[in-house]
Amino acid sequence: MSVPEEEETLLPLTQRWPRTSKFLLSGCAATVAELATFPLDLTKTRLQMQGEAALARLGDGATESAPYRGMVRTALGIVQEEGFLKLWQGVTPAIYRHVVYSGGRMVTYEHLREVVFGKSEDKHYPLWKSVIGGMMAGVIGQFLANPTDLVKVQMQMEGKRKLEGKPLRFRGVHHAFVKILAEGGIRGLWAGWVPNIQRAALVNMGDLTTYDTVKHYLVLNTPLEESIATHGLSSLCSGLVASILGTPADVIKSRIMNQPRDKQGRGLLYKSSTDCLIQAVQGEGFLSLYKGFLPSWLRMTPWSMVFWLTYEKIREMSGVSPF
Repeated sequence: MSVPEEEETLLPLTQRWPRTSKFLLSGCAATVAELATFPLDLTKTRLQMQGEAALARLGDGATESAPYRGMVRTALGIVQEEGFLKLWQGVTPAIYRHVVYSGGRMVTYEHLREVVFGKSEDKHYPLWKSVIGGMMAGVIGQFLANPTDLVKVQMQMEGKRKLEGKPLRFRGVHHAFVKILAEGGIRGLWAGWVPNIQRAALVNMGDLTTYDTVKHYLVLNTPLEESIATHGLSSLCSGLVASILGTPADVIKSRIMNQPRDKQGRGLLYKSSTDCLIQAVQGEGFLSLYKGFLPSWLRMTPWSMVFWLTYEKIREMSGVSPF
């Protein structure tokens, strides 16, 4: 039975446009989380570029002479050599990315859970369905957000280029989009999309699947109810699992997206994500795939906590049922 037009106009926006509302609410929560934890993301990206064997073979002397640094020394080095505010270099495209990415993945996952797969009458949701839903949500959200992620990664490396005496590639976010589009066309904006969605599938299998599974297990099988404690504990678990699953793919993704390219937008260092994986393991060892794991985990955990606590709270304030 359809709702009369007069009554429909009186409904809250979250009921009139539920998917749009959830998209915007998740974008708001992601923005808060991104601003709070972005310096760790920048540190992680810089660490992942250290000692890149393929770049050394290309003849980049700066890479060979660059000293290895740990997480703390890298962060302090950015502050001392580039300035405190450079810890947020690239945060604008990162926010753009997370509004699209988080909105896309959250709406997709809930649609799959509620409509396509469907929960049982006792609200039980099988783990295998949650795994598939999380991976599909990550793939769709990340594919939509790939251009903003590309700009974010490349702008995060601008401070390092300046210190190495190289010319800066971009004057700002808009210029970065225009330059990448001019040099590589539409295809250039989706450079690295394959390792990107591979990472997103793994991360969301860790994040969305773990959070949803742990939270509903706690609510259905323990005295805990929908509360900050339940959301916080679930987000701690999801941040850890997402970091373990996603770091290797994140290293490959960052290197492919940051590599130099020819006029057709093709990478000069790696032919594919598999080629990048092989070169990294052969040239630097298996543990190179976990470069930046500590800042990645230290970022993913508080990011996950801030995002899920904020998201659940603004859903409650907006009259939307818990996730």
